[in-house]
Amino acid sequence: MTATYAVSDVHGHPEKLTAALQEAGLIDAEGNWSGEDSRLWFLGDFFDRGPDGIGVLRMVRRLAEQAADGEGAVEVLLGNHEILALGMRKFGDTFVPHEGITSRSFERSWALNGGQDRDQELLTDEDVAWLIDRPMLGLDADHLLMHSDTEEYLEWGDSIEEINQAARADLHSDSIVVWWEMWRRMTSRYAFRGEAGPVIAAELLERLGGRRIVHGHSIVADQLGIDPAYLTGPLLYSDGLALGIDGGTFDGGPCLVVKLLPI
Repeated sequence: MTATYAVSDVHGHPEKLTAALQEAGLIDAEGNWSGEDSRLWFLGDFFDRGPDGIGVLRMVRRLAEQAADGEGAVEVLLGNHEILALGMRKFGDTFVPHEGITSRSFERSWALNGGQDRDQELLTDEDVAWLIDRPMLGLDADHLLMHSDTEEYLEWGDSIEEINQAARADLHSDSIVVWWEMWRRMTSRYAFRGEAGPVIAAELLERLGGRRIVHGHSIVADQLGIDPAYLTGPLLYSDGLALGIDGGTFDGGPCLVVKLLPI
């Protein structure tokens, strides 16, 4: 039976990703795909905070090609830090028009959010072309997969296909206002927490499909009130409707490669 896995928020730590994928049996000792017919979903945030986002991107792209040569698959969703890194490359310190007093630019936000010069220097036009065609959402084995724990995705549309198409069009836009709105939406979080969380999660699943949301973006250890170094696994919450898998890799936590079990 085909197994489905998800991992998120590697944030420039390819060595942690390598170890976690080897432990899961998805790559061999040489770092090549060994997952056979398994499916592996990356839920975004390759870049920033850690030293080698480009190394993560190169590894993911190589594994995607290797898995596609067989019966497996490596799927990639975009996170807010992909939007940030691409926006930095595209717009730099260009002012983002808005009504507030504080000056806004991708460069400023990139610097404040762990941007790495090396990632920008080594990111190629071919990398950019590949990234801007990645989707925002996926559906696999009754799991609705996304980067951010937010309902802001619905601002792009009312179905996974519609959302992915609209977001892809935005990614091909040259408007800094459009790009900044993408960044704003994708930084939103915590929609599935608290008393209203299960209601919001259920509504999102009803509209987009699936029986459980799987997301990264918000560090599980923060929700549990523990140091990320002590985290041992993902967090199922919101009445079982949401599974958080961001282990806080950049902050001393584990890189969680999570096997998604039938619901």
